[in-house]
Amino acid sequence: MHVTVDTGVAHGNACDIAVHEEGDTTVVEFAADPHGGPECLWFCFRLQRDDDESDAPAGKVRLVLKHFGNILGGSDPSAIRPVARYAGDDWQRLEPGTAENSPDGCVRACWTIEAPTSYVDVALCYPYGRAELDELLNDTHGLWRCDTIGVSQAARPILRLSNDYGTVDGDRPGLYLIARQHAGETPGSWVLDGFLRQIATLGDDAPLVWAVPLSNIDGIEQGDYGKDNFPYDLNRAWGHPPMRHETLVIQRDVKRWQQRCRPVLGIDFHAPGACETDGIYMYLPTPEIYPAQHDQADRWTARLAEALTHEFAAEPANRVARYRSRWETPGFVGYCCAELKLCALTIETPYASAGNTLLTREAYRQAGRRLADAVAAHVAG
Repeated sequence: MHVTVDTGVAHGNACDIAVHEEGDTTVVEFAADPHGGPECLWFCFRLQRDDDESDAPAGKVRLVLKHFGNILGGSDPSAIRPVARYAGDDWQRLEPGTAENSPDGCVRACWTIEAPTSYVDVALCYPYGRAELDELLNDTHGLWRCDTIGVSQAARPILRLSNDYGTVDGDRPGLYLIARQHAGETPGSWVLDGFLRQIATLGDDAPLVWAVPLSNIDGIEQGDYGKDNFPYDLNRAWGHPPMRHETLVIQRDVKRWQQRCRPVLGIDFHAPGACETDGIYMYLPTPEIYPAQHDQADRWTARLAEALTHEFAAEPANRVARYRSRWETPGFVGYCCAELKLCALTIETPYASAGNTLLTREAYRQAGRRLADAVAAHVAG
């Protein structure tokens, strides 16, 4: 059987590729491409069968992720469960990875799948891009208005969804939501997807919600991982002046939103390191810098963790980020706290599992629905 690796698919990412045969198993070795950044994790590619033996026994394909220790959080191959989609079928989770140790101590992560009769797509996690966003818009029957608020640094449209434009000096409680500042963190998108679907069911009882679901659109479409990518991490570019054009665009939209509602909360949807599996957790504003917003966020996270229950929530669910950053400029949460005096928090959702809960697309959405209900209830008092 002969297969080739195609990274020209949507969100494609793979490099250092080698394909060889071991008996009736085709071994496909690959690495996650940093795409010019200091960190790597995201991968996505198509295995295309290009021989004339499609009627022969399919055999097996052994997927081997090389340089495992170089991906962000690469500690335990069994914690990573990529997704695969055969031609004409839907995405499915793979079994947990297994470790393969080389004589020099390097670790590789491995998965075995059925060989495709035509092709199979493989990705770190369920992809989420413009096609999935269009599905959300279609399924919610026009509840979400979709507007272009500016363009990216590569001139791609930056889209903002809203359930209402509000009015100047309006008093409707407002949420501002953002996802995918790090392009490869697709779990954040799937949770936001469920959140927005649930808000759509609340009608006029919902808070006023503005959301930028694909903020790092260049990285998303290019297949970047996007964590700390040069020239400037989108989530560290929120100072004055902003260090990314996308940040400038969203900052000005946040200012518009602030004038047209009663702002109550900002949420930034992310995913953590590759092998974190203890559940969904929330980063609060740093208490030493933003004590008032930290205390407000602490009350929010208690409500949100209760809604997620042990099915999804990590323990503890409320945390403060203490790790070193390559940039000292603020992120979205810091901008909300410093510039708007607004409570904001980050929600981190793992790539594969939350404790014993396997994170399928429906599970992600269910977590998002629970978060939306909790936020709406908290806002209503």
